[in-house]
Order: sequence, then structure tokens, then C-alpha cells
Amino acid sequence: MRSDFETIVTERRDNHVLVVTLNRPDVANALNTQMGLDLMELFEGLTLDLEGLRAIVLTGQGSKAFCAGGDLKQRNGMTDEAWQAQHLVFERMLRAMLACPIPVIAAVNGAAYGGGCEIAAAADFVYASSNARFALTEVTLGIMPGTGGTQNLPRAIGERRAKELILSGLPFTTEEAERWGLVNRVLAPEELLAAALAIAGRIAGNGPLSVRQAKQAIQRGLQMSLADGLAFEIEAYNRLIPTADRREGVLAFNERRKPNFQGK
Repeated sequence: MRSDFETIVTERRDNHVLVVTLNRPDVANALNTQMGLDLMELFEGLTLDLEGLRAIVLTGQGSKAFCAGGDLKQRNGMTDEAWQAQHLVFERMLRAMLACPIPVIAAVNGAAYGGGCEIAAAADFVYASSNARFALTEVTLGIMPGTGGTQNLPRAIGERRAKELILSGLPFTTEEAERWGLVNRVLAPEELLAAALAIAGRIAGNGPLSVRQAKQAIQRGLQMSLADGLAFEIEAYNRLIPTADRREGVLAFNERRKPNFQGK
């Protein structure tokens, strides 16, 4: 995995957890073309080779912003063709993030507006600092959410609430985001990253094949009928039965020790 991205910083923690930090603090970590390319390359690479990783924590540099959305200074004066070409990068970035085999936890450390809110909503779940704020403000600019916002936000908070927020562009607080289901936990700013790393570490300590199959079963199953989802679930379950990790997990339980999962 590359470590010399222009707009993001990657750092392995405890070998199995990767912290990805959006790193444009001078512009509130706004999403420009290069950040889209960097995130796209990172997540597309992980679908091919996880390099032993079992969980990802995604956050922003600094204490004021997770990601303020699209970089409107870069977009100022863009031709229609250039705008669409840039957005194709963002679309690939989103799809690569959603396809990531391992859990992605957003640690939202400040403002998450526009594309920043869409990135958070695309994560598997969200921890947020008490000073974070959210909004999908695209309609106030004559556009609309186009990086998953109209799909992921309703799935998280429900159709009617999402329509209210997307069609008005109204900002909402961390506490509201938690109450409505977008955010799992609200934490003091100084506690946010540690809490996200703690849950990532707990996930990484579980059977990695189990976590990946369970994530896929949830994600894919929600797009199916209940009957089809149950059939998909048991297929995923049956893939785990012949694994060394399944045998190790049961043996470790009976020997009253921590299992040593190898992802095999």
C-alpha cells in the first residue's frame, strides 16, 4: 500500500487497523479531484489485497472539520465536461469505499457537509465528536447529492427525515444525527479517535473471515427480500464452517484462551 498520498495520510495501528486521515486542513479537508483519486486508489487497492488489515478508521485532520464537502474554489469556472469528469472520480471513490471488504468506521471530528456528509454516510457506522455538524447543502448550490447521499442517508435515517434534510439543505447537530440513526456514538472531541480505535481494535480481534462475511450479509441482504436475505446469510455462514478460524475459535473457547485468528 502506498504511503505517499497527496491528500490523505495512512497509518497502521496494531498491524490490523488502518487510520485514514483526510489531510487538507487549510481548506477544511474539502474534497478536490486529488482527494477523490487518493481515496479511490486506496479503497480499490484494498479490494484486491487487504495486506492483513481488518478494520479502517476514517477521520479528518484537525479539530474543526471532517470534510467540508466539494472544493468549490477548484470547481469555480469549471466547464460542464470538467465537472462531470471530476464527478466520475467521486463516483468511483464512493463505490470503492462501499465495496471495501472490511469495516470502515467514520470518526467525524467536525463539520461534515455536502460530500463530507456523504462520505460519513457511506461508512459502515459513525462515531462523532460533540462539536460535529452535518448537512447536505447541494440544493442550495443548484445541484443535488451525487456521491450516495440520496441513497445512503435515507437508509440510515428513513425516507421522510432524509427528504426534509436533503431538500432543504438544513444543517443538523451531532445529537440529532445520533437520535435519527446516522451516528452511533457521540463523544468529546478528545475522546473520539481513541473510541473509534477501540471499537476497530475489538473488530480486528474477531475472526476476520467472520467479520467480512457478516458485513457482506448485512449489506447485500438489506437489498433483498427477507427470504432471499436469509438464503444469502446461510450461504455466507456455510463458507465459514470449513475454515481454520472456525476451528480455532471453538478450541480457544474450550481452552479458555483468546483465539489466534489467521484469516484462513
